[in-house]
This record gives sequence, structure tokens and C-alpha cells, in this order.
Amino acid sequence: MNDTLFAKIIRREIPADIVYEDDDVLAFRDISPQAPIHVLFIPKQPIATLNELDAGTAPLIGKLALAASQYAKKEGFADNGYRLVMNCNQDGGQSVYHIHMHLLAGRQMAWPPG
Repeated sequence: MNDTLFAKIIRREIPADIVYEDDDVLAFRDISPQAPIHVLFIPKQPIATLNELDAGTAPLIGKLALAASQYAKKEGFADNGYRLVMNCNQDGGQSVYHIHMHLLAGRQMAWPPG
């Protein structure tokens, strides 16, 4: 496994407020939330960017989205709504090179974001 911040969280070398885990996905609260609810869903398999997905790893994106949906339902905000965001590379806003999905909720989202 590569040595990103997220890899260290998966290995439990860095503490995180983990809210969801299964065989393929780990989710934890963002330490710099951009909404009242801001949770990061990450695959346990290290993939640096969306550009590195292939036919074998693409199903991980569905697993991230399904985990986020299940979390939103369990926490009771699914019906009010939420936003899922993935960033790719520097211009896309990616700061940790381990793919991840942001779940943002708890307030009305605007577009464009900001």
C-alpha cells in the first residue's frame, strides 16, 4: 500500500473518526469540513487518481457511492439530500493522491460551489 495520509488511516497509524467500514471501503469525518456533515469515503485499495481506474477497479466507485448512500440513509439525511464529489489531480482540487469521495450534507448546496 502506498504511504499517503489515507493509507496510514486505513492501517490505523493515524487516528480518524471512522463512521463506516466494510471489506472494501472506509469512511471518516473530514478534519476540515466544508459542510455540517462532511465524510470521506475511500477504497481500501490504493488508487492514486481517477485516471488510474480500469475495468477491474472501476466497480470501487460504485462501492463508494453505495456506502455513502447507506450512510446517508442510516444517519437520516438522505431524504433532505446530499452531494457526492470526487476530485482528480491538482486542477481538479485533489490534495491526497488516493481516490476518495466527499459526502457533503446538512445545508443547502449551491452551484457553483463556494
